[in-house]
Amino acid sequence: MNRLEVMEVNKTFGKNQILNRVSFSCKTGEIIGLFGRNGSGKSTLLRGIMGTLSMDSITIYINGDNIQTPKIFPKQLIGFLPQDSFLPKEMKVRDVIPLMFPDGDEQDKIFHSDGVAAFDSRRIGKLSAGQLKYLELVLLAQLPQPFLLLDEPFSMLEPMYIERVKKLLLSLKATKGLVITDHYYRDVLEIADRSLVLKAGRAFEVENEQDLARHEYLKT
Repeated sequence: MNRLEVMEVNKTFGKNQILNRVSFSCKTGEIIGLFGRNGSGKSTLLRGIMGTLSMDSITIYINGDNIQTPKIFPKQLIGFLPQDSFLPKEMKVRDVIPLMFPDGDEQDKIFHSDGVAAFDSRRIGKLSAGQLKYLELVLLAQLPQPFLLLDEPFSMLEPMYIERVKKLLLSLKATKGLVITDHYYRDVLEIADRSLVLKAGRAFEVENEQDLARHEYLKT
């Protein structure tokens, strides 16, 4: 079992402290939901962990080893799904897959994933929001990283793809730990083992919609 510990994350923009001593952990076989209103620091926290955004302070342990953020990518420790697509729009799906995964067995797993064959001849830029996000997640699923950070994987998806994404994410728990942030809070709560909400820079444990309302994430 792998374990990720993120400790004492602090980030200020000007005079505004967006993250104030935020800490959490995630282990293989676990999905962590991360909630917060717009501007609460959800994406900032994920980018800080990945090292793509400088934090005022951050400490990361993986399996007890202190890991510096510049080593996250080269050591293949954490994968990241950003809100904006990372795939080339003019390429066809069937050409992108071997470009990213030269190994034939890995390609077969992607091509045979539920639903991919229905759009593998289309260009990336012509996919629906659900098809595109689902494809990105299927690609990330084949990475060796033991942890995945997913920034709004359900956003703007059609109902059919929301269910496919949930099924895929639940299957990934066998080998990975996942941290998911999304405003589709019911879908996240349904599959999350534990959840946090960011409020006024701090992280609070939540279990249900009532907790989210109590922390003013939802209107009562």
